[in-house]
Formats: sequence, structure tokens, C-alpha cells
Amino acid sequence: MLPILGRSPASRVAHSDATLDAAELLARARSAARLLRPGSRVALDGGNALTRLTHFLGADLAGCATLLLEPTWTERERSAVLVDAAPHLVLDLADGAVSREIAPAHALPTPISRETSQHPPRNAPFYLPTTSGSSGRPKVLIRSRDSWLRSFEALDLGLTQQDRVLIPGPLSSSLFLFGALHALHAGADVHLLDRWSAHDAATAARHATAVHLVPAMLAALLSTLERDPVLRAECSLRVVVCAGARVDLELEERLGKVLPGCELVEYYGSAEHSLIAVRRGGRLRPVVDVEVRDTELLVRSALIFDGYLESGALVPPSTDQGWSAVGDRAILHEDGSLEILGRASAVINTGARLVGAEEVESVLRGADGVLDVLVSATPHPRFGELVTAVVEVDPAARPSRRDLRARARQSLEPAKRPRRWLAVRELPRTASGKPARALVAEQLRAGSFEAEAL
Repeated sequence: MLPILGRSPASRVAHSDATLDAAELLARARSAARLLRPGSRVALDGGNALTRLTHFLGADLAGCATLLLEPTWTERERSAVLVDAAPHLVLDLADGAVSREIAPAHALPTPISRETSQHPPRNAPFYLPTTSGSSGRPKVLIRSRDSWLRSFEALDLGLTQQDRVLIPGPLSSSLFLFGALHALHAGADVHLLDRWSAHDAATAARHATAVHLVPAMLAALLSTLERDPVLRAECSLRVVVCAGARVDLELEERLGKVLPGCELVEYYGSAEHSLIAVRRGGRLRPVVDVEVRDTELLVRSALIFDGYLESGALVPPSTDQGWSAVGDRAILHEDGSLEILGRASAVINTGARLVGAEEVESVLRGADGVLDVLVSATPHPRFGELVTAVVEVDPAARPSRRDLRARARQSLEPAKRPRRWLAVRELPRTASGKPARALVAEQLRAGSFEAEAL
């Protein structure tokens, strides 16, 4: 039995390295569990997606709390995360070899007994996610098994054993790890990709009925299917699950044209709160208690995290009578639906006007030739900050600045229109595929961001 799944697996897991049936998956998880000290904290480093998944499930069997190290972190970020997580050991999974790096004794958490680890309680820590780094240095959180099991129930996709769920990105992103475990919990098969590739995802979608993506990935997948009528005709997707950013209307309409009958399920959440709201047609609907005070979103939920880890010590979440916030701005409509405006940190102060970057991004993202866009601030001596659009362009159909400016004039009031336009082949991204907002903002401030004028 795998505690996070609530049962022994009934699924197969496919990967370019191998395909495991349910018995083989469980056997590998049990083998991985024997490497671990029951109830400890463990960090998994290196390895492909299949190896990472089986060792994560093994750690779950051992009652451990697991951190998945992100390969793209800088050495400074990696070191800071390890100091805060203070794992008992780091398992190096590269090339199939497992080595141990014991953490300093003073940093070790108190383990639970082996007897307890065989049947860990639902409220026991099992996962150490990190914030995405899109808005600053990654922080280490503690999540209980119960918070994710409840989230699985709240995101009911109607999956069965006949479904195959495509996970097209690294499991170091909680978005993709959640998708994989959600599918296994439902008894569906899983197809893992080690890293995002629109072509590889389109190829794998010939045999997948559902996929977990962020909107930029969905746009790239649709572009690939539009260019390849064979892959488009063979695509088996019936459900697309999107998270990480708001899906604009044009992208949703495009999905309907490319894959008629394919359902879009959009959910909104955070590393701290897990699932908050779900949209299946219509508007985004909360699945937990929410309030909006002066545009700040407050959440009261049984899915909330247990706290942050700082130098191995637990720092409980800050709450006010059970309500907590992570800096998101929102509108709660009279019909109970929720509209997410974006993080307060993604606000640009230009000429004494406050501009929400995500609103501008939503307008520009649907333009022809725009694969994705990130709106940030460039320092300016007179206006304070200039609204700056960094556009990831389609090399086969590069957009013109004139067309993008016309689009902005049509949909945005003057203060919100970008004054600086930059073009890049690829935006820097976090592990989940979201644009690395904090990194771009920092480099724009320093004048070191590499881009060309659009």
C-alpha cells in the first residue's frame, strides 16, 4: 500500500526508460524505501522522471518527507534550499546510482519510528515543496499527506483505469508532481516526460487522454498540432488541465478549434494553499473558503501547508482566525465566482499609476506570433518604472511592434500600454514552465537582460 495513493497502485507508468506495471512500480517503491531512515527528511537529486517518481513513492512508504531538488537552480539557490530543508540525507539518483550525503547532526529533524512509518497518519509531513522562484528565492514548505489527498478529491477529473495522463514536465515542479500522483490515485496510467518539449508532448498525446500544463505550454502544444495535421488527427486528449496562470479567452477558443470536444479544466492554487478554485466552463469557483479584503485574497482551508522550514526549524503559517494570504489580488463576484488579478508583486508603478502585469500579459498573449509574454518594469528617472513587454516570439511568424501596439491601444488604457518592447527566442522559466518573473525583473533593473528590441 502506498499512503499517498490510499491503496496499492493499479496503474502503469510509461517513460522512455521503461514502462512499469502496478506490481513493478510497487516493487521499485519498496526497494527505494529500504534506503531510507523511517520518518526522516530526504532530498532527491538528479535522475530521470521515472526514477524520481519511484523514489518519491518509496519515501512515502517509509513515512519520509521528500524534497525534489530542481536541476536548474543556481548553486546559491540549491545551497539555501538545503540549509532550510535540513534533510537527513541527499540521494543522488543520477545514472541509476544512489549515494548518500548525511546532513550535519545539528540539522537533523527528529525521526518517527519504523512502526509508525509503515502506517503514517494522513496529517504527517510527506512532501517538502518549494515556492516556484517566479517571485523571489525559493522557500521550503511542509505539506501533509492529508492536504494533497483532499486536493485530489477536490479536483475530480473523472479519470478511470482506461485513462492515460501525460505529465510533460519535471517532477521537481509541484504542478507536475501533483498531476502524476493525482492520476495514480485515480487508478489511471501515467506517461512521464523528463522535460518540456511541445513536439514530444504532441507525440505522446496520441496515446494520452489527459494532460497537465501551464498556459504557455498549451499554446505551444496547439501550435505544434496546427502545423502537423497527422499529430492533430491522432491526438487522443479529452481533458486539458491548466494551472500556473490564467487561461485567456483566445487560448481557450483556440483549443476548441484545434481539438473540438476536448474539455478545459483550469485550477488556481498556490504552494502554500494547494487547491483554491476550479473552473470547468463558466467562471472560476472556490473549493475552499475565500474572502477578498481591499482586493487581497484570503483563504481558509483544510488544504493549507503546515509551515515554512528555515534552517531545519518549522515556522508555522501566519493566520488571522484561520485566514491567510500569499499576496494574490482578486475579485469575488456576487455569484460566488472568483477572478484572480495576480500577485501584488507583479505590479508596476509608472508615473504614479499602478499597472497589473498579468492584465497586460493576458491582452498580448493571444496575438499572432507571440508564444508567450512577460510584462515587467524597467527603471526610468522620470516615470519611476516603464511598462516593459518581453515577448517570446515565434521565429516562423515574428510579430511586429506596430501590430502589438495597436492591440494594446485597443484593449488597454494608456498607462497600461507597454512603453518598451523586447523580443527573446525563449523566456527564462521556472521548473513548472512559468516565466521566471523575479529573474527577469532583477536583470532588467541591472541592465543585464539579454534581448533585442522588437
